[in-house]
Amino acid sequence: MAAPTHDAVVVGVGRSEEDLQVVRAAAGEAAVHDRPLLLLHAFNWAAAVEKPTAAGPRADAEGLLERAGEVASAAEPAVPVSGEIVEGSPVEALVRASDSAFLLALGDGGMANCGHCVRADAPAVQLAARAGCPVLVGRAAPPPQGPLLVGVDGSESSRATLRYAFDCAERRGTRLLALRVVEPGNHDPGDELLEAAVARYGARHPGVAAECHTVRGDPGTVLIEQSRSAQLVLVGARGDEAWRGMLGAVSQSLLYHSPAPVIVVRGLEPGSGGP
Repeated sequence: MAAPTHDAVVVGVGRSEEDLQVVRAAAGEAAVHDRPLLLLHAFNWAAAVEKPTAAGPRADAEGLLERAGEVASAAEPAVPVSGEIVEGSPVEALVRASDSAFLLALGDGGMANCGHCVRADAPAVQLAARAGCPVLVGRAAPPPQGPLLVGVDGSESSRATLRYAFDCAERRGTRLLALRVVEPGNHDPGDELLEAAVARYGARHPGVAAECHTVRGDPGTVLIEQSRSAQLVLVGARGDEAWRGMLGAVSQSLLYHSPAPVIVVRGLEPGSGGP
């Protein structure tokens, strides 16, 4: 019987050491949001049947989940942990899980250190574009203990992201930096809208120390530079509407190049980005 994914943090588990760092990050997310953790590994049966016996690869997959479970329990002992081995593509398995998950998590596959060689079909990019819930893309190295950084552009998607970011900051007991970046040459009505949004959602989370700034520059470049001192970056899937299969230029830039973990916020019901 399949492990339940409803409202769980679901993490894709592969064979790299980076994946174990992502398991730790996913366990931390499960702990702060009071959710169970599901370890998901996609097993390639087609390749397994070509082996002398399929029992060996299957045992390897079970051992992989066992090790990941030990890592998760060591990081967050109070989080309930379960594991599931499924057949087929890891991306498709995680997309299916996203329909009922609270959050998906996976590694970036080395994207942050890959310069200009990132492929559009990279698993992290595909999931960030197609998932039905927020997607955490982890990095190999632990992030600094800086603020939570959230990009805000005034769209409905970014307002939902801001609500979600306040909830995350409160649960972590950390400060929040909301940044609005206006491209040079574009008309800027001022930062009153950003200040009003931060004040509105901040009133629901009075324990969160929040600051906001509006600056000029290329949004992707500015946010990537600011992410170097952030413990986590949150961005909407797309500036206008977070449709499945769509990913905006800024969210793509952060996925590719931010040294900090990134949560692409999508799949939230209107008004559900925070209490």
